[in-house]
Amino acid sequence: MLTTPFQPPLQPMLAKLTDSIPDGEGWLYEPKWDGFRCILFFDGSEIFLQSRDSKPLGRYFPELEDQLPKVLPGPVVLDGEIVIMGAKGLDFDALQLRLHPAASRVKMLAGQTPAAFVAFDMLADGDEDLRERPFAGRRARLETALGKAQPPLHLTPATTSASTAQDWFERFEGAGFDGVIAKRLDGPYQPGKRAMAKIKHLRTVDCVVGGYRWNRGEEGLAVGSLLLGLHDEAGSLNYVGHTSSFKADEKRALATALAPLVTDDEGDGFGQGRTPGGQTRWTTGKDTSWVRIRPELVCEVTFDYLQGERFRHAATFRRWRNDKPPASCTFNQLAATVPYELRQVFEQ
Repeated sequence: MLTTPFQPPLQPMLAKLTDSIPDGEGWLYEPKWDGFRCILFFDGSEIFLQSRDSKPLGRYFPELEDQLPKVLPGPVVLDGEIVIMGAKGLDFDALQLRLHPAASRVKMLAGQTPAAFVAFDMLADGDEDLRERPFAGRRARLETALGKAQPPLHLTPATTSASTAQDWFERFEGAGFDGVIAKRLDGPYQPGKRAMAKIKHLRTVDCVVGGYRWNRGEEGLAVGSLLLGLHDEAGSLNYVGHTSSFKADEKRALATALAPLVTDDEGDGFGQGRTPGGQTRWTTGKDTSWVRIRPELVCEVTFDYLQGERFRHAATFRRWRNDKPPASCTFNQLAATVPYELRQVFEQ
């Protein structure tokens, strides 16, 4: 059993979505990392990595279990994020590949794409339980302990300047940061409570409609979702996600409007690029069939996360773009560079 001041599991403190970055005195701002939330328990010899839903994470990240005890400053409990840094920023797809039942595959991936732990709160230092201390004090202890941290242990950037946070929010988009987290400097750690503020990006992109799925129970009568695509450098249309944000009458109207575009020609639409997926271990039992249409329509949608080259969540329909040719809907709309600050965290 761990000899830390308190034992796992511990519910992490959560964040509430807000429309804008809060301003004024008493706030600390951090980038919102796109990884696996993790509470790290280390008693000086034994380490335990706990997921957001209170499950063990260590078996999926053996390199962290091996390397973190060598670089941690001493017995601690840290709140943070497990991330994998890729050439284009943080790689959430690589993280998801770790959730595999075969230890041999996990070990192989650990060697190919090693993970890192980015700390943003200190909940215990030695035998001291810091959860009731104000965050300002916890952050100071964290900076002292991790000021010279070595990989795979890292300290998240932070600022008390709302203007700097706004700059991060605008420049970090697309490189693995999903926005900004704001924390009260006078606040204690509140497990399970939405005591922080998160401000997320809302991105827009023009997509080609390459197909649709029927609304469940209304097959042939109402469209359930539009299947969206973007062109790659070779000109092939690749499936990137879907949007289903339509009212009932709009779904029935879409069935009529899209009927003339329906085609059986597999060379149309997604025929040359990535197509909407079939059955997977996540979709077992679900109807994944879809109707192909000629790729002549363009719509503008909003989305939050881009996971690899797909939307992680459903996009929200904004409007039709009859003024945009389908060929103009390319992945270049989503191009982003890795910000200097992100490189600095990992290039120590």
